Amino acid sequence: MANHKSALKRIRSSEKKRLLNRYQHRTTRNAIKKLREITDAKEAQKMLPDVISMVDKLAKKNIIHANKAGNIKSNLTKHVNAL
Repeated sequence: MANHKSALKRIRSSEKKRLLNRYQHRTTRNAIKKLREITDAKEAQKMLPDVISMVDKLAKKNIIHANKAGNIKSNLTKHVNAL
């Protein structure tokens, strides 16, 4: 157990950040799955910018690596254009 006040605060804040990051990552992954399941081209075109924005936010906050974000965006765009 931590002995310093600052260490206790760090534990509390780290846990809050961990839970928020986990929620955002899970939400984004669900949105990606939904986008991949869509068969209607117009609906997919409409949803793509929102999902790309979510992925960019994860990369900006270092929840996922920037290159992984680029790969996800590239693959999603290819998928939507193929519909």
